[in-house]
Amino acid sequence: MELDELSIKLASFETEGVGFESFMIANPGEQDVLQVIVDGNDELPIFVTKTEEQLLCISYLFADEEVKDDLKNELNETLLRLNLPIPLSAFAKIDNRYAIFGALSVNSSFDDITHELVTLADNAIEALDAVTPYLND
Repeated sequence: MELDELSIKLASFETEGVGFESFMIANPGEQDVLQVIVDGNDELPIFVTKTEEQLLCISYLFADEEVKDDLKNELNETLLRLNLPIPLSAFAKIDNRYAIFGALSVNSSFDDITHELVTLADNAIEALDAVTPYLND
């Protein structure tokens, strides 16, 4: 499914009691990006990109400078431990930002994609709750 088609479908769809807002981010000459906001999670949008084989869904959690200096190693250890119990998601560090992400096949059904988006949005909130003690006030 192409990202513009996904955006149109999301605009009129509701699942698991939530709706979606989405729009394409213009990147002339670069990879298309769809920004998706799952109702109730405006602060943690999900950015969706498409390759030949997968849809990659990324939500940025916080920047490196937001982490208490003396707790960075503990934070990284906590994130590694959280990778398994958080379904359909994993943690990454992209440049100076921590993120949570999930990936799907480009052949995934629309229902699978929306389930991933809702799950990733929920997981982003849970992850932030879990790591709040490691972040600056």
